[in-house]
Amino acid sequence: MNVLFIGGTGILSSASTRLALARGFKLTHLNRGQRVAAVPGVEHLGADINDPAATAAVLGTRRWDVVVDFIAFTPEQMQQRIALFKGRCDQFVFISSASAYARPVAHYLITESTPLHNPYWGYSRDKIACEQLLMDAWRAGDLPVTIIRPSYTYCEWVVPLAFTAHHAPYTVIDRLRRGAPVIIPGDGSALWTMTHSSDFAQGLVGLLGHRQALGEAFHITSDEVLCWNQIYQQLADAAGVRDPNFVHIASDFLAAVWPDETGGLHGDKSSSVVLDNSKIKRYVPGYCATVRFADGIRESVAWYDADPARRVVDAGRGRQWDVVVEAYARGLEGARAALG
Repeated sequence: MNVLFIGGTGILSSASTRLALARGFKLTHLNRGQRVAAVPGVEHLGADINDPAATAAVLGTRRWDVVVDFIAFTPEQMQQRIALFKGRCDQFVFISSASAYARPVAHYLITESTPLHNPYWGYSRDKIACEQLLMDAWRAGDLPVTIIRPSYTYCEWVVPLAFTAHHAPYTVIDRLRRGAPVIIPGDGSALWTMTHSSDFAQGLVGLLGHRQALGEAFHITSDEVLCWNQIYQQLADAAGVRDPNFVHIASDFLAAVWPDETGGLHGDKSSSVVLDNSKIKRYVPGYCATVRFADGIRESVAWYDADPARRVVDAGRGRQWDVVVEAYARGLEGARAALG
């Protein structure tokens, strides 16, 4: 099978690349080639996908059995993709997001037919708009579409938490080991699912070239459901911290002091969300996520511990967290004094 990945070096695409190669696919990456060295066995096309003219020149008259887009985020980008790949593939796979589902949730168990609506997060609304454009193209006969809605997916270099330092994930491990406070939004009881990228790849690669998947949307997540308290505790266990300094702070408070976090909290991680994987299992027989979070997060901690150069700490982010924890504690003491 001749497959093109738009991207190819990220959390989802790296694991999917390894599995696609293992299954004998002829794989091409389309990206700027600036993040990592070329992947052995993968043809590389160098272009910025957001420059349609330059991309069209690189693509020439080539076509693929499957094109997978890992890096489209806005409807403007999706309009460009539709124009670029119309007539160039037998299946166009778009990586959307499970955060597109309606918030607040009406029911904790989400299926692919759950309505798409997220008033809190622009990222999610853009993904919804991308999906709508693709389905319009599918109905018009312009592009054969399959939509994937992953949830929180991680790999060895990711420390997946509800609240973290995105560009320096080791920051939270460092704080745990120093006894510094680590914020858990809310009371930590909301249910969530963490999916290892190797498990995601099993589902995605299983759908490539699947004619019956055209016009359909799928979840690809683990069936292991944990609350945020368990997720944070399993990270602490992996980091060798016996008595972590966890501080629970209301999501409303955090969103008020950091408005940029409103989308990720109220639009995603504050609610209990469990994704029903029945559909992907019907279309990809044998699909089963096998990496427990306790094992996957140990791999992440070990990856950082293996090389001091990886252990980058975002001191500025840490100071922000400390200021919020201190302010929250002062407010709590003030309330106790006023009431008591």
